[in-house]
Amino acid sequence: MTQTAQLSPSSVFVVSGGAKGITAECTIRLAQQQPCKFILLGRSELLETEPDYAQNSDDSALKKCIMENLLSQGEKPTPMNVQKIYNKITSSREIKKTLAAIEKTGAKAEYISIDVTDTQALQEKLATAVQHLGPITGIIHGAGNLADKLIEKKTEEDFEKVYTAKVQGLENLLTCVNPNQLQHLVLFSSVTGFYGNPGQSDYAIANEILNKSAHIFKQSYPSCHVVAINWGAWDSGMVTAELKKIFQERKIDIIPIAVGAQMLVKEMDNTNHATSQVVIGSPLVPLAAELDSELRTYRIRRQMTLEANPFLHDHTIAGSPVLPATCAMTWIINACEQLYPGYRLFNYQDFKVLKGITFNETLAKEHILEIEEISKVNLERIELKARISSKNPEGRIHFHFSAQLNLQRQIPDLPTYESLNLEEDNIITATGKAFYQNGGATLFHGPGFQEIKRVLNISPEKITTECLWPELSPQQQGQFPVQWVNPYTTDLSMHALWVWTQHFHEEGCLPGKVEKFEQFAMIPHKETFYVSCEVLSKTPSSAIANFIIHDRQGKIYSRMLGAHAIIWSMKMLRS
Repeated sequence: MTQTAQLSPSSVFVVSGGAKGITAECTIRLAQQQPCKFILLGRSELLETEPDYAQNSDDSALKKCIMENLLSQGEKPTPMNVQKIYNKITSSREIKKTLAAIEKTGAKAEYISIDVTDTQALQEKLATAVQHLGPITGIIHGAGNLADKLIEKKTEEDFEKVYTAKVQGLENLLTCVNPNQLQHLVLFSSVTGFYGNPGQSDYAIANEILNKSAHIFKQSYPSCHVVAINWGAWDSGMVTAELKKIFQERKIDIIPIAVGAQMLVKEMDNTNHATSQVVIGSPLVPLAAELDSELRTYRIRRQMTLEANPFLHDHTIAGSPVLPATCAMTWIINACEQLYPGYRLFNYQDFKVLKGITFNETLAKEHILEIEEISKVNLERIELKARISSKNPEGRIHFHFSAQLNLQRQIPDLPTYESLNLEEDNIITATGKAFYQNGGATLFHGPGFQEIKRVLNISPEKITTECLWPELSPQQQGQFPVQWVNPYTTDLSMHALWVWTQHFHEEGCLPGKVEKFEQFAMIPHKETFYVSCEVLSKTPSSAIANFIIHDRQGKIYSRMLGAHAIIWSMKMLRS
């Protein structure tokens, strides 16, 4: 088995779909990073010389020249015939331009006109190329086709066209190389394979197979640098001005060509050797579905275990793992958003912790989420009631959490926090882990939740904290994954009140009720954010506060208004 290798002048890459478009741009950038050898594959024909009538005409004048030539030969220049000849000539020009750009870097490149689904022809032509370029050490599989239609309108031919280019194309490429000599395997997948997208069932299937193939190949050949890149939409010719507008309305970011090409180079660096799949780009948020007038109810059952949710080990109270109230609310939110594609939570109201869920001998075999539609305004908003319950062995129902939700198609723009104060008063000098599990009245949370970095300022009316959430792995998140709303950063934001109650009253606190929560944007991962906690009232048994989560400029990601906390003595929490 070969050792992990960096790119070198002797590296030989086969690049399917690499002579034109996005894959070509990525290949050129890779050659600029490290000149090596490239075998570009594509279905277009490379013309050795163009017809005389085309040689001195640019692309804008080419169609006129084609029409004049057809007329001179006594043929009728139909739009279809003209376009066919035009495509053949312009494709050849683009291929030559790509080859020249690669060779300008000092790299070597040659082009093979081939359909990657033609197994025998592919093997024969690559064998010839290997004779003078050397053994293939890398594959970049960028070939693909589209046939977007709703599934009931797709034909077998549509499916085969899309599926075979991706899946059979990869299989065929792998038959042409010695896998033990392969140092790089890069698969151009799509966010469609990761998130799904209406009208692209075949494309999603094919790309998800590429994703799984990357993981399987990596297991068999761990020294090979394998990555399936789930690309989002590129700012290329396929994205028209109209499509850009649609993407903007759906809050889908478009990848600039230069940025995307550099991202490919970055993913091929040895520091990313262990990562077999990445997503680069925004989720393809589905268009909002039509809502009918009938009000419905739903019941969703879930079995929860400690083993399936490792993060719970970092949320232990009085010796037992306890489900954070924010995770319970996120189960409700995620379930509602899945029921109504194209709608997202804007706010919830009257969230109550009725009876917490503790992962010990009292844990129910299953929990039931009931969702009731209150009102629907088509293509605008949906109001719902939700509650989580369970039954004990005797059949008695326990209600755990309840809330009322408002889902909307359009989320308002980020407001600005007018009372922003990030000045440091140096009253509390503790930083980072010192706030947690450090004896005395420090917070009980384990490593997955220990992300207050420092307290910027504190007063009897307010506390401001600086936070950074480095992200839990999907395995750690278990049944409570981060989607539009992040339960872990929401929980983290509430730590500010604990620090306040400890500082002024030597007490701790736990959430009991939230009058209103609003979200305008996702709280960023691996980036600093700030929590401004305004203390509205404090009694011996409770505290009420507003939590505003924002960036350094005061742009508000989310806010929790009228959050009621139950005051707990430290002795009760640690017994």
